[in-house]
Amino acid sequence: MKSSLTIGKLARKAGVNVETVRYYQRVGLLELPERPAAGFRGYSDEVFERIVFIRRAKELGFSLQEIRELLELGEGHCADVRLRAEHKRAAIREKIADLRAMSRTLDELIAACKAGADSAECPLIESLARRR
Repeated sequence: MKSSLTIGKLARKAGVNVETVRYYQRVGLLELPERPAAGFRGYSDEVFERIVFIRRAKELGFSLQEIRELLELGEGHCADVRLRAEHKRAAIREKIADLRAMSRTLDELIAACKAGADSAECPLIESLARRR
């Protein structure tokens, strides 16, 4: 395990901020390498790959806790990982449906606003102010 990257080089290579690396260390997603008696801590390519994994999983909507669980499962637990991915996909699809419904509602309110552009009262403001 070659440890040739400083934290700055590691962060740049992985496309994250140095503080992100330090945060991942504080929350236990990355181990803090030993500091040599003279010099800087060295980070391996494995740490780089782990950061890339974390970043990509976050882009897919996984929380840091979910990422921690995926990392703990590791290789050889494909069925468990697949199940977690299926749950995440279901949550994303539900969120998409909610966002589409919100978009349709806003479309209706915008259309009502356009239709009543000459009136003294704004239909959008009225609708938002109403209690359901």
